Amino acid sequence: MHAVVMENVEEFLAGTLEPVERRTIEAHLASCATCREELQQMEDVSLLFSSLSAHEMPEPAPGFYARVMQQVSEQRVAPSWMNLFALSPDSGRRLALACSVILVALGTFLVSNELRYSAGPMPDAVMAEQSQPAFDSAPASENMLVTLANYEH
Repeated sequence: MHAVVMENVEEFLAGTLEPVERRTIEAHLASCATCREELQQMEDVSLLFSSLSAHEMPEPAPGFYARVMQQVSEQRVAPSWMNLFALSPDSGRRLALACSVILVALGTFLVSNELRYSAGPMPDAVMAEQSQPAFDSAPASENMLVTLANYEH
């Protein structure tokens, strides 16, 4: 649909357009079959929706809503294995607390055991012992200097 029609299609269908704008759209529709077909389809859909009305719906019998609410409140959830995965707010809080306690315990363990590991040789000592170049384009001493210059503690 072209912009001339698209900008005011709702007002055109509702009949609330100013006469000048209405004539502009009608002139475009006279020359454009695509816009004319799309507008006709929109009018058909609009007529279908307007044919539906709320007053045609039958009113429910007196007490209908009360009976439905009573049946809903009386229904019990059938036990199943899927209920194991359903979390109530209380069990969710307990699960979150248990996870945080486990994380604290693991963190404490890792920090306390960190001192037991030896640091090993420093990178500059390893590079000083290197006798062969890491790659063939430069001698080993130049590779060592480049590596040490790029090393961050």
